[in-house]
Amino acid sequence: MATRKLRGSGSEKSLSSAEQHAKVNEIKKFVSPIANKFPVLCSDASILRYLRAKNWNTKKASKMLKETLKWRLEYKPDKIRWEDVAHEAKIGRLYRANCFDKSGRTVLVMRPGFQNASSIDGQIKYLVYCMERAIMDLKPDQEQMVWLIDFQGWNMSSISVKLTRETAHVLQDCYPERLGIAILYNPPKMVKPFLEPKTYKKVKFVFSDPQSRKVMEELFDMDQLESIFGGKNSIGFDYETYAERMKEEDKKMSDDISSGCSSPSPSNISEFQQSDTASDGGSEASDEGDSSPTDEKNTSNMEGVDEKIEGPPLGCKDVANVDEVVDATKEGGEK
Repeated sequence: MATRKLRGSGSEKSLSSAEQHAKVNEIKKFVSPIANKFPVLCSDASILRYLRAKNWNTKKASKMLKETLKWRLEYKPDKIRWEDVAHEAKIGRLYRANCFDKSGRTVLVMRPGFQNASSIDGQIKYLVYCMERAIMDLKPDQEQMVWLIDFQGWNMSSISVKLTRETAHVLQDCYPERLGIAILYNPPKMVKPFLEPKTYKKVKFVFSDPQSRKVMEELFDMDQLESIFGGKNSIGFDYETYAERMKEEDKKMSDDISSGCSSPSPSNISEFQQSDTASDGGSEASDEGDSSPTDEKNTSNMEGVDEKIEGPPLGCKDVANVDEVVDATKEGGEK
């Protein structure tokens, strides 16, 4: 029987395919009333990512999935368009490379040494936009991506603890198990404290030396890899070209996503938030950076989800169901 080895807290355990399937079905049982509204997020592949992120603990994975559903309803990441974030991209601090790694995975490039004077909210919004487009760009047989992080020009003044924590929160909690590998190119030593152990295991530290070049050659086609990472591609990031590419992808995404969702009223959104606070003990919203119930910007128009919605428009009753069906897992205890 096929098994999957897992590491956690210094120990290793195996989970058979049948056991994995049983855990997926357990979560699907609780989200089934809203699964048709979120077909991609509630798919087997998606649920498996949440289970892997929480070491196959169904209670924790269900809670994480519920929080992602709420976040997507409030933040509306699928509604972000290039014109909303274009100003954030001009300096080339974050962008999607125009190539894949040898495994066919999408590659995102980040250059934290490039200073950005815009607000943290604006930078996080652009990060979310890049993640949404990177996922859309994934090949059918891939569900994870590669991060190339170039620390050229980085120094202590580049550090924003709040931005770093917010970035880690978005990547680890809103897009679990989307990271295949992160290449930190000429990195500093102040990285590990912001990453979960599971994420840290996916990090490779690479430096400008012959040994590191071998690591890059194993992962990338050096003719396509940018020269800043030791490759032969000297073109690099060009804002105007990238902008046209993103506009074309925006159009494609708009054609693929239904825009007929209803908009719950602010009062109903507040009720939804209050019921969640009551069910979770009232403390986790502030700890995990959730939006305030009165944040009109995030809650006045819940028009979209991360995939094409089938069936009737998404309304207030469906939003409330996010709590009702997933919180039911708490009654079953920790698996």
